[in-house]
Amino acid sequence: MEIIREIDIEQRSRANDYVHEVYELVKKRNVGEKEFLQAAREIFDSLRPVFLQHPEFMHNGILERITEPDRVITFRVAWEDDTGKVHVNRGYRVQFNNSLGPYKGGIRFHPTVNSSIMKFLAFEQTFKNALTGQPIGAGKGGSDFDPKGKSEREIMRFTQSFITELSKYIGPDIDVPAGDIGVGKREIGYMFGQYNRLNGGYEAGVFTGKDPNHGGSLGRKEATGYGTVYFVDEMLKEKGDSFDGKTVVVSGSGNVATYAIEKAVQLGAKVLACSDSSGYIYDPNGIDVNTVKLLKEFDNKRIQEYTKFHKEAIFYEGCSGIWSVACDIALPCATQNELEETDALMLIKNGVKAVGEGANMPCTEEAILTFQAKGVLFAPAKAANAGGVAVSAMEMSQNSMRLSWTVEEVDEKLKTVMKNIYASCNNAASRFGSPGNLVVGANIAGFLKVADAMVAHGIH
Repeated sequence: MEIIREIDIEQRSRANDYVHEVYELVKKRNVGEKEFLQAAREIFDSLRPVFLQHPEFMHNGILERITEPDRVITFRVAWEDDTGKVHVNRGYRVQFNNSLGPYKGGIRFHPTVNSSIMKFLAFEQTFKNALTGQPIGAGKGGSDFDPKGKSEREIMRFTQSFITELSKYIGPDIDVPAGDIGVGKREIGYMFGQYNRLNGGYEAGVFTGKDPNHGGSLGRKEATGYGTVYFVDEMLKEKGDSFDGKTVVVSGSGNVATYAIEKAVQLGAKVLACSDSSGYIYDPNGIDVNTVKLLKEFDNKRIQEYTKFHKEAIFYEGCSGIWSVACDIALPCATQNELEETDALMLIKNGVKAVGEGANMPCTEEAILTFQAKGVLFAPAKAANAGGVAVSAMEMSQNSMRLSWTVEEVDEKLKTVMKNIYASCNNAASRFGSPGNLVVGANIAGFLKVADAMVAHGIH
């Protein structure tokens, strides 16, 4: 018995040393890339027990390989504004891992875009896409171009210039981009048209997030927000609870936030607040999602305008204050690291029961640990916001088969995917000694799918 215990201690020490050594190597190779290192550290902390059961992953250098992108493409994007002046932005595409299928992930246009954010998003996408159970790898792209204040013609010229450079590296069986922050069906339409002009054909499967009238999937726009709520609902069901009768706060007012609000209301909740970069609105009567859609999807207005339609609603400057609104369920759906430890403590003080990440890594590491320490149910982004890419993969399937599913069919398939993701995360957490910890469960379940494929495919 003593010999067995000594072997166990030795194996545990070897696994811990391996994880530590690889993380130090990742830090050395990615100096100053704080978002990417934050995402890597969170994954690494979860994986130590995996290497105890799977020493072959250490022998095959899986951790070293899975944290190094297959390639990082950086390029210049020159474009002309309406006055004829030429501007230059930087474009990116990080093709992180294609062990499970073609690279798949969105394109983001936002002034904060840089190499670290692109690598973090593509790294997270690797595990998120694996969790869907669909045959897709992971990538992410974008530019530091700011679409705010630009005319439609300027956006078209920039987008066409961007995809002219990127077109050399993508294709239906190579890399299939989609939209993200600053890139909707309009921008995808411009990219799709330019790609087909350059290639002299019609390759429907090279982009997802297209207009449903032009090869896109019904239900794609709603998918990430709906999927987040479906996942959180599964988490609540495990505790014999539901959204019915709960109060909810949702940060953001883009696609993810809007449709998370819509689905939460459909399941019987009252959503009290939502936000944009200028501030947040609190409506004691419950947020009217149709007004949010009118302002954001059709008029491109600031969320403050909501108060013109709903007199009891109040606008507060500064979006971080939204977490001071007391609620049962919090859904951060805006951007990375928007919810910090102080916000978590405020939510806990006000009685929050569950938190679901609708955006990519919206909670800091300290905030997550705070929620977990106080027993708050926590749904991590790589699982909870996988609904968007799940329906994107469904769009790829529809394009390949030259057919279109109904919105009801897509929604039913989405529910099934999110239910299966929850089960995978929950089972992995229990199997590897962290029952109920869905952060650990999501990391391990996603990692195992990719790692098994990498071992099967040999060294490359």
